[in-house]
Parts: sequence; C-alpha cells; structure tokens
Amino acid sequence: MLYEKAPAKINLTLDVLHKRPDGFHEVEMVMTTVDLADRVWLRPTDKGKITIKASERYVPNDRKNLAYQAAELLQIEYGITNGVEITLEKSIPVAAGLAGGSSDAAATLRGLNRLWDLKLSLRELAALGAKIGSDVSFCVHGGTALATGRGEKIETLPAPPNCWVILAKPAISVSTGDIYGNLDLSTIDHADTGAMIDALRMGDYEKMCSTVGNVLENVTMQLYPQVVVLKEQMKKFGADAVLMSGSGPTVFGLVKHESRVPRIYNGLKGFCPEVYAVRMGGGHSILD
Repeated sequence: MLYEKAPAKINLTLDVLHKRPDGFHEVEMVMTTVDLADRVWLRPTDKGKITIKASERYVPNDRKNLAYQAAELLQIEYGITNGVEITLEKSIPVAAGLAGGSSDAAATLRGLNRLWDLKLSLRELAALGAKIGSDVSFCVHGGTALATGRGEKIETLPAPPNCWVILAKPAISVSTGDIYGNLDLSTIDHADTGAMIDALRMGDYEKMCSTVGNVLENVTMQLYPQVVVLKEQMKKFGADAVLMSGSGPTVFGLVKHESRVPRIYNGLKGFCPEVYAVRMGGGHSILD
C-alpha cells in the first residue's frame, strides 16, 4: 500500500480575464497550499477495477470522483491492466473552494505514477491533470504558484510569509459552474495579480494582505449571504486579511500573530460549523 498527502489550497488572488472560445474562462490565480490535507491510500489489485473507499459517505465512489477519473485516465493512456483500491481519508471540506477533490486526483496521479512505475515527470502528470479539472495541475505541483490559461499553466512562486490561516466553511455547497455563469465580466474589479506576485517575491506580509482579491467573491456573496456574514465576523475578530477562496463558500483569514488565533477561531465557531486554524503550507512543491 502506498500513501500520498493531498493538501488544500487557497486563492490569494483569482482574476478572470475573458471567456475563451472553448467555453472556459481565461484566469490568473495565485494559489498556495495550506496545512489541511486529505490522506490518499493506494492499494494495488490484480483485476483492472478501480475502487473508491471514502471516510465520508457523501463522497462519490464512482466516476464522479476525481480520484477515480485520475486512475482511469492513467489506465487508458498507458494501457495499464492492473486495478487499484483508493482510500480517501477526508479532512478538506467538500465543495468548499479548497480543491479537495482536485488535490485527491493529483495525489492519485502522483501515487500511481510510483505504484505502476510509469516514470512520468511532474510536468507530464500536470498535463494529464488538466484533462480532469482546472485545479488539478496546480495540485500536482503544490507549493505556491501562478496559474494561468484555464488554470493548467503553472509558474512556481516564492512561498508566502509565515502566518496562520483560519478557514471557515458555512453549511452550504456552491456550484463553480453557477458562480462563473453569473459572473459579469463588464463590471468586475480585476484582482492585482502583479502586486501579489511582487509581495511574495519581497516576502512582504502587509502587502500580501492588502492585495488579496477574488473576482468571484461578489457573485457568491450575492447568492449566499452567509459568506458576507462570515467575512464581516472574521474581520471583526481581528484577521489581517479576509477573502473567499475559489468559487466559495469557504472564507479564509490571514493572521500573523498566533495570540489572535484562538479569539478568531472560537468566535467563528458560533457562526459556522466547520472552522480550521492551520499554518500556511506553500513553501515547496510536493516533489521537492
């Protein structure tokens, strides 16, 4: 049996530039991993069947699961006749804007690359990941990166300055397709991706906090006022910067001083069933 870690990600910035001829949106995103992760266990089987076992009953165990799709893709692309039993120990909330499913798929690609001795490079695995979902390429790499195109073009960036990350997910699930479908590109205030990259390269915590931005945030907040409440409360309790991750609904706060963390964490527990206090984890790519 083989084990892979599947970290969650947050978006320090998320900008949408235009709609592409293929129907996807052209994006610019600065993403980084945090120290909240699923565990993915891979056990080889002789028959070609792919089996998913998940710790949470609401996680699909068929082709709807991105880890299943990752294993099936490798079987098809490389003529693999062996099967695999994939066990997912979930810690990342589902449908939360934290790329839990994408990270599970990426971990499956990395793990099966070893298990089946495919000898694929990280770049090759990331290209395969792009066929599964827009965040999978980033999750194959991990660390901190600029993602462009529809999310599949990855440029490694310096890790953010050390800090705490408070994650709060309201008891709702958000459809990424619905959020993008309600996005009006003519009215958005674009995120300043360049300023965020500069902040990371300078290791400037204050500038990083002042340049977080997500153009999907207003769309999600209009549809789900719970996200507005969470943002307001997180600011009130003293986070240095507050932003929604991905298409939501998870809101994260950046906190430099550990002494503030308990107050923010405990305060949010009154508004939200799922709250996590974790460290920023985006210092290295998965395979460094």
